Amino acid sequence: MQFEGINFEKHQNEVVKFRKDSFRVSFGNTSNFEKEEYLSWLKEKTNDFPEGFILVKEGGEYIGQLELSIREYEGRNIGYVHLYYLIPEIRGKGKGAKLHNYARDFFKKNKVGEYHLRVSPNNTSAISFYQKNGMEEIGSEVEGKVIRLKGYL
Repeated sequence: MQFEGINFEKHQNEVVKFRKDSFRVSFGNTSNFEKEEYLSWLKEKTNDFPEGFILVKEGGEYIGQLELSIREYEGRNIGYVHLYYLIPEIRGKGKGAKLHNYARDFFKKNKVGEYHLRVSPNNTSAISFYQKNGMEEIGSEVEGKVIRLKGYL
């Protein structure tokens, strides 16, 4: 498994496909996915955190994506996982642990001791994965549409 920085021009098709599928998995449809808004945000973030915006490659094929950054939360800097993504046929085969380890290493390099993510309450397999990896629920946000979880390094 190789981790490759997202090249905004080269990888647009892959990142849009993966992010759009993440909406389908999380929310049951892609009606709230705004391609141009996402690409604009992604371009900014890949410049700010080049080692945090990664495509995952195996056997010459892209199989996943990570989107990681550092942000402020309640007056302190934390790591933030915007996206953990693996293609459907790879899910449940232990590959997620490698993405999680990459994320933890990224946060350590950026000197934060805590990291968060938000997940749809309907995405029970993701919630189970996060909890198995030591994350705990903080609470519900966005009128119950997402749950915030946190983990410590």
